[in-house]
Amino acid sequence: MMNREEILEVIKEANRPVALRELARGLKVKEKDKRKLKALVSELLIEGALVKTKEQMIGLPKKMDLVTGKVSCHRDGYAFVIPEEGEGDVYIPPRHLREVMHGDKVLVRVEHVKKDGKKEGKVVRILERGLVSVVGRFEAEKGHGYVIPTEQKILQDILIPKGQAGKAKDGQIVVAEIISYPTAHRIAEGRVIEVLGNPSDPDVEAMTIVRKYGIPYEFPEDALNEARKVPQDVDMEEIKNRVDLRGMNTVTIDGERAKDFDDAVAVKKERSGNIRLWVSIADVSHYVREGSPLDREAYLRSTSTYFPDRAIPMLPEELSNGICSLNPKVDRLTMTAEMAFDKSGRMVDCSFYQSIIHSVERLTYTAVRQVLVDKDKELIKRYKNIHKDLQVMEELCLRLREKRLKRGSIDFDLPEPQIILNIEGKTEDIIKAERNLAHQIIEEFMLAANEAVASHVSGLKLPFIYRVHEEPDEDEVMEFSEFVHNFGFTLKFKKGTGVSPMIYTKLLEDVKGRPEEKMINTVMLRSMKQARYSEENIGHFGLAAEFYTHFTSPIRRYPDLIVHRILKEAVVSGQQSVAGKGQGVGSRESGVGSGKSEAGSNLPTPNSQPRTHFWESHLPAMAIHTSKRERVSMEAEREIVDLKKVQFMQDRVGEEFDGLISGVTSFGFFVELVDYFVEGLVHVSNLKDDYYHFIEKEHLMRGESKKRTFRIGDQVKVRIDNVSLEKRQIDFSLVGEEMPARKPKSRKRG
Repeated sequence: MMNREEILEVIKEANRPVALRELARGLKVKEKDKRKLKALVSELLIEGALVKTKEQMIGLPKKMDLVTGKVSCHRDGYAFVIPEEGEGDVYIPPRHLREVMHGDKVLVRVEHVKKDGKKEGKVVRILERGLVSVVGRFEAEKGHGYVIPTEQKILQDILIPKGQAGKAKDGQIVVAEIISYPTAHRIAEGRVIEVLGNPSDPDVEAMTIVRKYGIPYEFPEDALNEARKVPQDVDMEEIKNRVDLRGMNTVTIDGERAKDFDDAVAVKKERSGNIRLWVSIADVSHYVREGSPLDREAYLRSTSTYFPDRAIPMLPEELSNGICSLNPKVDRLTMTAEMAFDKSGRMVDCSFYQSIIHSVERLTYTAVRQVLVDKDKELIKRYKNIHKDLQVMEELCLRLREKRLKRGSIDFDLPEPQIILNIEGKTEDIIKAERNLAHQIIEEFMLAANEAVASHVSGLKLPFIYRVHEEPDEDEVMEFSEFVHNFGFTLKFKKGTGVSPMIYTKLLEDVKGRPEEKMINTVMLRSMKQARYSEENIGHFGLAAEFYTHFTSPIRRYPDLIVHRILKEAVVSGQQSVAGKGQGVGSRESGVGSGKSEAGSNLPTPNSQPRTHFWESHLPAMAIHTSKRERVSMEAEREIVDLKKVQFMQDRVGEEFDGLISGVTSFGFFVELVDYFVEGLVHVSNLKDDYYHFIEKEHLMRGESKKRTFRIGDQVKVRIDNVSLEKRQIDFSLVGEEMPARKPKSRKRG
């Protein structure tokens, strides 16, 4: 039977557009199958994988200088089409956007290619609309109204005809369903389907972003009913099938505001000098059954989304904060990765099994830091039962971290902002989020568990979902290399020889403690690709890891839930476990409970019939879906933080701040305030002492006459001129325009 791939292959081999009858002949299609051929060709035409000419001939878009991709509009009126096959973006001027909206999937004809390779084109067909609804401010007119989208990339206002406004009042934030899309002669029309409320209400602010990004907010009734029926105590019968770890000093270490505890850890230093680590993860798969209403909703969300004042969980609270959460002083069902590491941080044993734990303490990052770093006597006394365990955790953390960095794992040191809200939900302060030794301990332990699980299942040759990070494109590396060269640093890279994460690690060592450190960290991160989920293991470039997955957060990430299910099928059978890299894992010295750990004894072979076919057929789509949902969640989280930042600066117009230039463009440069992690723009029109030109390769702007330069990383003093909540934009001007011209300085290091 013919398929899509065969159709594309025949057309490709023809090396010209073909008629449908020619295609049928080439595929040797029988009369009874011609209807199926037409259906498959129609699908490919709708998707933009094929194009039909005016003469009804069918061909490949690329051969006709056509590109299929998604429209990304800019608030200034133009757009780019981002191709599906990773070619260069195509610029679309405003005159060609009257019928097109942000997010549309389109077919574009490339009409002009500039000397620098940049393409300009025209939309010839809209294949699929990207928007079905729009969130925005309702403006009432006589007899009708308009919705002004909050998303700046949606260039068209939505006309709301008479009788379609519902109960919306002028100035309120609403959700409008699009009932007709724009044409060459008519703007888009819609109807109000939901009124969110006053734009200054913190709840409305959050819901505006939730609706804008299509994040499911309320759980359907069938999922809630299922969650309510889950017992909030562990079934004692279930303990018989698990390794009992309740006699260990197992603890959770999380932030002060955390309510859902995915992971708990325990350690033991052995006579050999090895340190044994137990990473026990909430056994969500025991409570969330495949195909159930809870499972369907969890997959739809794929991740929890965190705003400064609230969380939108992947699972209802009965599970996320209840029976699945590894709360202190109660029994909980878990999946455990038990690992042993030698003095060099090398893993010498590992095993995986179903378990039951009893967390002895709910620790915070701050408390652990006070015990281990500050040597707080009161806290040491309070936690005397686990003080030695914490010291062993610190020792193991340093072993693991040293080994990871030696292999080339890239460790960015970028400070993260923490939004401090008052009781009314308004931003009170923006501070640097603390990242201390306690954070590093948990980070290293989770990395180790994730690697161990990925390596083990990969060794069993079973279908799996990996967390992958591709190496950056060589052109991006070359551009970054030129950038750091301007500051006197060298990225040891030669085009055509492949990219090693070690070159980035070495550069980060060179810039540590220097004024350019944060700026180079930031630009380096921007030059890299985004990590994603994949059924194909291509390794994790940033971690310099051959095998990596996400196993440690199944309460808030669906891929972790998938990993648990596959791991259970592959290695768990009753009370037994499958070990790797050695025998006797967890026995001899572990001393679990009243007896010894069962882990590593009576090792079975993997289940003879794991659902290989099921996972092979489902994992590719699951990886794509969960990666997309992760990106949507991250964008929503970023936008709410940006909004809170802009609100914080709204009452500071006219005030002056120290800042660092964080980006340079043809229209000006961006400045990040030193104290608040807030970024704003100094527009080139505000530089009145000269004509300034953007020099892209050097990432700077230089005055024509006085040769004054503004480069990424330069320190400047700015004044806030304007704050726009709608545009999420802050406009700066330089303080002290009487500054003398600055000659370009040599950036070479002595």
